[in-house]
Amino acid sequence: MHDDGHFDTRVAARYDETSAEMFDPAAVDPVLAVLVELAGAGRALELGIGTGRIALPLSQRGVPVHGIELSKAMVAKLHEKPGGEQIGVTIGDFASTTVDGRFSLAYLVFNTIMNLTTQAAQVACFSNVAAHLEPGGCFLIEVGVPDLRRLPPGETVRAFHVGETTWGFDEYDVARQGLISHHFEILGGSAERNSIPFRYVWPSELDLMALLAGMRLRERWSDWTREPFTSDSRKHVSVWEKPAS
Repeated sequence: MHDDGHFDTRVAARYDETSAEMFDPAAVDPVLAVLVELAGAGRALELGIGTGRIALPLSQRGVPVHGIELSKAMVAKLHEKPGGEQIGVTIGDFASTTVDGRFSLAYLVFNTIMNLTTQAAQVACFSNVAAHLEPGGCFLIEVGVPDLRRLPPGETVRAFHVGETTWGFDEYDVARQGLISHHFEILGGSAERNSIPFRYVWPSELDLMALLAGMRLRERWSDWTREPFTSDSRKHVSVWEKPAS
């Protein structure tokens, strides 16, 4: 699970800038449309709320949002933004941290489930979410499909971004379902590196985690516009439901 070591003050200060395309309304609005529908008249719990890319506009659409986040630096940036101080955040690991009340929706976006770097932690996350959901409530995850088919035989590193001043490489440990994402950037004439560990996870494995937590798959799409999920999909948006009774 990430902490201030990976999302510290230095990273938090530039997070919105380096992820600018993800803050564009074209990227955010389809997410909000789905989340508003699933939340209904209830409350939403965002796991890994970060600087509020989704939580802020979601709350502006009338959905009360509470967040769980381990990085105090990221939360500080959220609370600096207009309206950010109105969003409650509990500091802690979202695999085990509990908050008061029940929610109609809990969600993890932008691959955040992979910040939990063991299977046990990911299983615990599902159990923790189920305990926070109202009967009939939903848990939504957006996460990429592992790119192993694009990894040449015998190689462990794949470039996912090559730019003028920024480069990104994913380093796989297939035996352990491990992934280290290496980000390099030229700043002030020198190179900076930020390497973040992840655990990639398959859709069927997530479905089993949901079953263990007493939830069942309700819907799965290849993107936020609800296009069908296929063998060629690069990511999925999945929704599991807690039984109504």
